[in-house]
Amino acid sequence: MGENLEINSRGYLSLYGVTSTAVLKETIEMIGGEVNYYIPNRFTDGYGPNVAAFERLIEHGTQLIVTCDNGVAGHDAIERAKVLGIDVIVTDHHELPSILPSAYAVIHPRHPKGLYPFGELSGVGVAFKLATALLGEIPVELLDLVALGTIADLVSLTDENRALVMQGLVVLQNTQRIGLSALFQLAKIKREEIDEETVGFIIGPRLNAVGRLGDASPAVELLTTFDDEIAASLAQLVQEKNTERQAYVSTITNEAFDMIEKNNVDPDVYVLAKEDWHEGVLGIVASKIVGKTGKPALVLNIDPAKGLAKGSGRSIPAFHLYNALDNVREFTTTFGGHHMAAGLTVPLENIERIQSELNQYAIENGVAQEMGEETQIDGQLSIKEATVEVVEELNRLAPFGTDNLKPTFLFKNVESQDIRRIGGDQAHLKMKLAEDNAFLDVIGFQFGPIVEEIGLHSSISVVGKLAINEWNGSRKTQMMLEDLAIEGVQVFDSRSTHIPSSLWKIEEADFVFFDQQNSEQYAHLLSDKSYSHTLTTPDSFSQFEMKTTQLIFVDCPFNIDSVKELLAQSSPEKIIACFYSREELYLNGMPNRSQFGQVFKYTAAHVDIDVRNKLNLLANHLKIKENNLIFIISVFLEIGFVTITDGVMNVVKDVQKKELEKAAAYQKRLKQIQSENFFVYSHFSELENWMKQQIKATP
Repeated sequence: MGENLEINSRGYLSLYGVTSTAVLKETIEMIGGEVNYYIPNRFTDGYGPNVAAFERLIEHGTQLIVTCDNGVAGHDAIERAKVLGIDVIVTDHHELPSILPSAYAVIHPRHPKGLYPFGELSGVGVAFKLATALLGEIPVELLDLVALGTIADLVSLTDENRALVMQGLVVLQNTQRIGLSALFQLAKIKREEIDEETVGFIIGPRLNAVGRLGDASPAVELLTTFDDEIAASLAQLVQEKNTERQAYVSTITNEAFDMIEKNNVDPDVYVLAKEDWHEGVLGIVASKIVGKTGKPALVLNIDPAKGLAKGSGRSIPAFHLYNALDNVREFTTTFGGHHMAAGLTVPLENIERIQSELNQYAIENGVAQEMGEETQIDGQLSIKEATVEVVEELNRLAPFGTDNLKPTFLFKNVESQDIRRIGGDQAHLKMKLAEDNAFLDVIGFQFGPIVEEIGLHSSISVVGKLAINEWNGSRKTQMMLEDLAIEGVQVFDSRSTHIPSSLWKIEEADFVFFDQQNSEQYAHLLSDKSYSHTLTTPDSFSQFEMKTTQLIFVDCPFNIDSVKELLAQSSPEKIIACFYSREELYLNGMPNRSQFGQVFKYTAAHVDIDVRNKLNLLANHLKIKENNLIFIISVFLEIGFVTITDGVMNVVKDVQKKELEKAAAYQKRLKQIQSENFFVYSHFSELENWMKQQIKATP
């Protein structure tokens, strides 16, 4: 085809796509063509060729149109160009329709007459093959663009794509493109560390953000410019657009999840629609919803002026999104897509109907029971086996991507340590796993909220991918968390010298008070979804029954056995140990014999002691803490050493000698001190293990 193709230097060549556009722009220029490129704006032009755009381009002098990464479905626009006397060459890799457009040529890896041995090329891969044919040799210098586009296109990273990306990443690390160099500097990308993840998570999203929010042409110019000032300016624009995209995604995602939470119905397929949602990022938001809920999601922006809602959908393996939408075609204006993703426009009055019909489709096709994101586990490792050498060996299978996924490993029943939230918005999790004196660092992006659900030193199972973290010359293995399962009951340490106000914000929990005064002071602060239990008598213990899965011990019990009994008859999934001590009996201690004797001597030498109004004066005089003085008097009262009438205390004459230690008040305080010592001041791991043992001992 290249031998018969003439390109008039006075004409213009219009291209579609970003990396594929850059590849063909540079190629055509190498052979003497004058190139102009046109990227359709998704908000004004839609996707792919359209008649109005073709007419406009031809009117301005275009003599040949080459499409990039689209065109096999552009029958009307291509036919119009043909009528106007302009040839169209289609380069595409998307699904072929039953009837191909009447273009001058259709270059496609799965063309029925082509018999090309590998049908999974990306759009930029097809452009690169055309470039190779036109130049008569492999343009190695273009492989950096091929790597960018192939990875971003999420095509199969096997066979020829694997070879293109492997070679392309090497070229990308050494690229001479000043636009990319400027972007690397702004994004703090180290050239020598560039791999498929750098492209997929850092470079690709930045370049993609420009087109998501408007005209994608600046991304092409960034990739092809030879002007340092333009490169710096465009790199800054790309960086700013990415920040803008992230802000849109964050806001819309939060609003979408708020809608889900407030919805009284829990559907199998989410259809969410709202005004002023930026259409360019709705696919990303839908992906986040699928990732968190495990359910398909359609996220739409409402345009009240047009009476339409337009947006994107993402799905799960069990739910074929295109087939499901095809089942409700009559309720849409337009739609397109495939198994896992789709774009659609629907009349506002049909949104609820589509929601209902898609839910019914899920039920009728037996996929409602299969909802949920599946994680393929490639193997189970112990922490000692997760060495740097093992990761290096695994990395020989790179580049990873579609059909060549990075291996995912399970670490089962390991101990959680050093759990905390990180990141500017505290959205991420960082922790350490321990097993047989071996340790593994874990990073969980967007797992920050789970920190409150993982108890220190808990037994958990985690799933994720392994990487090598290099810092100050040290190299060690690190896991990127994908999922985790918490084994058994979780116990959290909230012990302090005061009751944290955040405690009352916890919903759906059973709050246990052992102190009547604390119950009267705080129980009214509980959420409507929580329950208060005041346990001060044997009957109250026997009647206790949990109504939720969370058990919160607000204050310290009067003896250890009371908690042991309570745990033995309960099955909590989560325990919060506050164990606040109002009187701090352990710190105050038990009064010694000399203090008992001192109080008795004073009482024997005085009459009508006003303990109701002048107790603090008496405590200061005797140099005994007031609460200890109250305790001593209560013991004396119990064993008959004194009488108290209307707040006035007098000694009982000729009282028979009795042992203080046998007094019920004395024994109660002794147990309270022991209880405080254990529940308030013991090492948390000791307390946690004891609690778990009591639950395991349940008959």
